Amino acid sequence: MKVLVTGGAGFIGSAVVRLAVARGHSVVNVDALTYAACLDNVASVAENPAYAFEHADICDWDAMVGVFDTHRPDAVMHLAAESHVDRSIDGPGAFVQTNVTGTYTLLEAARRYWQGRDRFNAFRFHHISTDEVYGSLGPTGQFTETTGYDPRSPYSASKAASDHLVRAWGETYGLPIVLTNCSNNYGPFHFPEKLVPVIILNALAGKPLPIYGDGSNVRDWLYVEDHADALLTVLAKGVIGRSYNIGGDNERTNLELVQALCAILDDKRPKASGSYADQITFVADRPGHDARYAIDATRIRDELGWHPSVTVEEGLALTVDWYLANEDWWRALQSRDGVGQRLGAG
Repeated sequence: MKVLVTGGAGFIGSAVVRLAVARGHSVVNVDALTYAACLDNVASVAENPAYAFEHADICDWDAMVGVFDTHRPDAVMHLAAESHVDRSIDGPGAFVQTNVTGTYTLLEAARRYWQGRDRFNAFRFHHISTDEVYGSLGPTGQFTETTGYDPRSPYSASKAASDHLVRAWGETYGLPIVLTNCSNNYGPFHFPEKLVPVIILNALAGKPLPIYGDGSNVRDWLYVEDHADALLTVLAKGVIGRSYNIGGDNERTNLELVQALCAILDDKRPKASGSYADQITFVADRPGHDARYAIDATRIRDELGWHPSVTVEEGLALTVDWYLANEDWWRALQSRDGVGQRLGAG
C-alpha cells in the first residue's frame, strides 16, 4: 500500500519508514524538520523510488490538502508530535499547537480526502500515541486499553487530547481509525535528549550520568524496531475503531536501566579504570514525575499475533553497538537546541 507517514524523519517515524519500504510499501514522509528531526535517519531509503519526502507542517491546512491530493495514500500513520516531557514543562504551547491543532488539521484533511473518494473501504487513519495518557501507576497493575485517561504533564495532556480527537472523528464522521499507545521506546537514531542516548553519550564523554530523584521510577521499555513492526501489524490487521497497547514486557527502574547500560559499555568499551556506573549522579526530580508505567499488551498479542522480539538487555546491547558505530550521526546533533542541557526543571 501507499502510506503517508507524518514525522517520518523523527526517531520512531523513521523506523516505520525504513521498515515499511523494506516490506515493499510506498511511503510518503511528511515532516516539518523541527529540532529533533533528521533526514539522515532515512538516508538508507532516500533514493528508493518507493519513497517520497514532503517538507511540510501538519498544522498547515493547504499543505496537508496538497499532500493528500498529490500522493493519494491508502493509509495514514500519524507520528508527528512534540514528545519530550521536559520540553513540555518549559514550553507547553508548542505541544498544544503540534499535538492538538496539528492532529485536528490532519484529521480534517484526511476526512476531506476520504470522503472525496467515496469513503473507500481500504483507507486507514492510524494514530500513534503514548502510554503516558493513562497517568501514573502504583507498585502493581498495568495499563489496558480501557484504562481511564489521567495525563499529568503538558505533553501527555496534549497527546490525550489528540487521542480524543481521533476517536471523535471516527465516531462522528465514520473516519476509519485505529489507535495505538506505546511504552518507552529506545534504539538506533534516538535523538540525544532522552534517557538512553543521554546515558550512552555522557558515559563515553566522561560526564555525569543524571538520574532523576532516586531512580525508582519504572518504565516498560520497547525496542523501536519492534515498535515499528507492531505499528505496521496494526495498520494491516487492526480492527477499525479499536485501540491497541504496545509494550516491550520489560519493566525496569530508571536506575536499573542505567546500570544495565553501564555494564554493557564496561564490556564493549572499557574505561582505563573503574566502571561507567561510577559516573551515576542523582539530580533533582522532574516536576510531576509519574512513578510507574506498565503496559498490558494482551490484546495485540492475542488478536493480531504480535509480540516483541528482543528483551531489554538484548535491545540495549544492540543500541549501544549502534551508537558506538555511528559517532558521525550523533556528533552532528550535539549543537542542536537543548541537547546536553537540563530541561523541565520547573
